Amino acid sequence: MPDDSSLHSGERTFPSNPVRLDAIDRALLRLLERDARTPNNALAESVGIAPSTCLGRVRVLRERGVIRGYHADVDPSATGHPLQAMISVRLQADARGRLAEFVARVSRRPEVRDVYFLAGDDDYMIRVATADSVALRDLVGTMNSWAEVAGTRTSLIFEHHRAPDTY
Repeated sequence: MPDDSSLHSGERTFPSNPVRLDAIDRALLRLLERDARTPNNALAESVGIAPSTCLGRVRVLRERGVIRGYHADVDPSATGHPLQAMISVRLQADARGRLAEFVARVSRRPEVRDVYFLAGDDDYMIRVATADSVALRDLVGTMNSWAEVAGTRTSLIFEHHRAPDTY
């Protein structure tokens, strides 16, 4: 039996054992999660290591998949999309073999911010941001018209608070 588990029918594999992180790795991750634009020399100074060592550690964290990317946290309201919602999606039973296709299709929608694959009654939770309730209704209607979608449930997001660092 392979040493890793599959997600989405072999689409991606993840190691069954988490990457071992020491206190310095965890400190670097906390700093980068707060501000991914922190210069290497400032990171190194904050954790008490040489800049060359810091650069190598961050490179290894990227190569091992611990750091998956760097992102800007954009306020949807500032871009004309103040209405945020979570849309729970349940797929038809015969759509299970096309999960990757569904994710690609929904991810192409400009309103979509995040797509989460779930265990439980719903298959996906999709975070969206729209200009108004009419745009949200149209998006939900479009998704419900897709043959692979069995149903949706929409919850409005009033506020969002990021959890504190846990590394």
